Amino acid sequence: MERIWQKSYDPKVPFSIEFPEICMPQVLERNAKDFPDNLAVEFLGTELTYRQLWDGVLRLANGLKGIGVARGTKIAIMLPNSPQCVIAYYAALWLGATVIMTNPLYVERELIHQWTDSEAEVLFSLDHLYPKVKEVLPKTAIRASIFTSIKDFLPFPLSCLYPVKARFQKLFLAVPYDGIRLLSFKKMIADSRPDSIDCAARPEDLALLQYTGGTTGTPKGAMLTHRNILSNVMQLLSWLPDLGRGAERFLAVLPFFHVLGMTVALNLSIYTHSAVIIAPRFNPDDLIKMIKKKKPTVFPGVPAIYIALLAHPKVDSFDLTSIRVCVTGAAPMPVDLLRKFESKTGSRIVEGYGLSEASPVTHANPIEGTRKPGSVGIALPSTDCRIVDPQTGATDMPTGEVGELIVRGPQVMAGYWKRERETAEAIRDGWLYTGDLATMDSEGYVFIVDRKKDLVISGGYNVYPREIEEVLYEHPKVLDAAAIGVPHAQKGEAVKVYVVAKQGQSLDRDEILAWCKEKLAAYKVPKEVEITEALPKTIVGKVLRRELRSGAASKPRE
Repeated sequence: MERIWQKSYDPKVPFSIEFPEICMPQVLERNAKDFPDNLAVEFLGTELTYRQLWDGVLRLANGLKGIGVARGTKIAIMLPNSPQCVIAYYAALWLGATVIMTNPLYVERELIHQWTDSEAEVLFSLDHLYPKVKEVLPKTAIRASIFTSIKDFLPFPLSCLYPVKARFQKLFLAVPYDGIRLLSFKKMIADSRPDSIDCAARPEDLALLQYTGGTTGTPKGAMLTHRNILSNVMQLLSWLPDLGRGAERFLAVLPFFHVLGMTVALNLSIYTHSAVIIAPRFNPDDLIKMIKKKKPTVFPGVPAIYIALLAHPKVDSFDLTSIRVCVTGAAPMPVDLLRKFESKTGSRIVEGYGLSEASPVTHANPIEGTRKPGSVGIALPSTDCRIVDPQTGATDMPTGEVGELIVRGPQVMAGYWKRERETAEAIRDGWLYTGDLATMDSEGYVFIVDRKKDLVISGGYNVYPREIEEVLYEHPKVLDAAAIGVPHAQKGEAVKVYVVAKQGQSLDRDEILAWCKEKLAAYKVPKEVEITEALPKTIVGKVLRRELRSGAASKPRE
């Protein structure tokens, strides 16, 4: 049945897609055979062709098989963006293991929860993280840990200089390898042969446990199957039909342990037998130089990254025009920022929407057709969506009315790992309840209003933090902003905003209030303003509102 939003699809985009019965690691195998000399990975001067990447994957897969890794084994990968991360990810998937991508910045409490909950048996990590890992391992079921060093894939002379730099930065490097519980990544690959192994994974198998707060805030594993992951890659490729096969250069600054980075920066690059240019971490100075030197054509990012680049004092002296397409999500994209970044680069920013539970992308703006300011676009091919009453979760809301966005499609997770109750709440009759409040216009474009839990109800009025933040971003001196609800004696809740000034600028409370009063209804104007140096954010730039809320005084305001 045709959906209203399909009328806004670009001419080359299909309404639905037929998905083959294969898995992402089989796509890599095929590319290694068909395009062996194409550049697959570039990392700080080291280059791996598809032939070399596949050789590493097979060697590691054979090594893992030798220590008992098989279909269903849970493998945690706690690595920054690097060739080792790519090789470990595809080797584990090839063997039919389930991957748990872990943020290297996690503290002991977070690691214990994730690895015990997921029942991880094998771990990949960095040598300088060993002191932290050593404290965690006895409290988990991990039986073998494979450590690597950044220098293992650095070219000469960087490989020689790295240990000097590590000592200067007081990084721990001396892992006490014993060949049984503590293993060397480099040695495992060197000692293993690239013998052919049949792919053990099946499309319906669990490929990834992607940990997320979901709609409840409790960290839990979204169960993403191989079919989920491949489907979303193919949906994105159908949305961007002019991506050159083998001709693109994807800039991978989004961490692979985040589902957006995994899908858009890594898997989409591999699917198109293109090159992935790896940035091991986000640093505005390094990144702007990398863009100038490496000439990436596709730049998956989040608003925080684009904000930082535009605020860079030397941005006007660098040529960023190699970038043709930017794909963004994970956090709202301020309209003013979108326009400025496109003007600077000549690129087209495709703003989308998704969540870990959907692999992650469900909506995107057309790349050629109508793009509506503030909208996350329309549903991807083979994806359906509705706006329903947030109280009942059943009745469709009238066009333009606020309700909860629900979606269904081949990219939607199988459920939450070991959490039947939360799964039943999140997935009902095949529909994923996103927890996001949104509207849909007469052409099917979706506008995210806010998270259900972030809605501020002030004096009986619904106030959406995103609307206030959009107004603040329009202020010429504002670099970053966030709005939350705080207790209020008369109104129940009032709005408080946190504002970060641009470099070299100063702001005060009265200036912000005057700006808001000019552009917002009286009940939406903040009652409190706090000028701060930075906002607490996740690794991909989502504002941690819970930290802002916990930091705000809890007693009711007068």
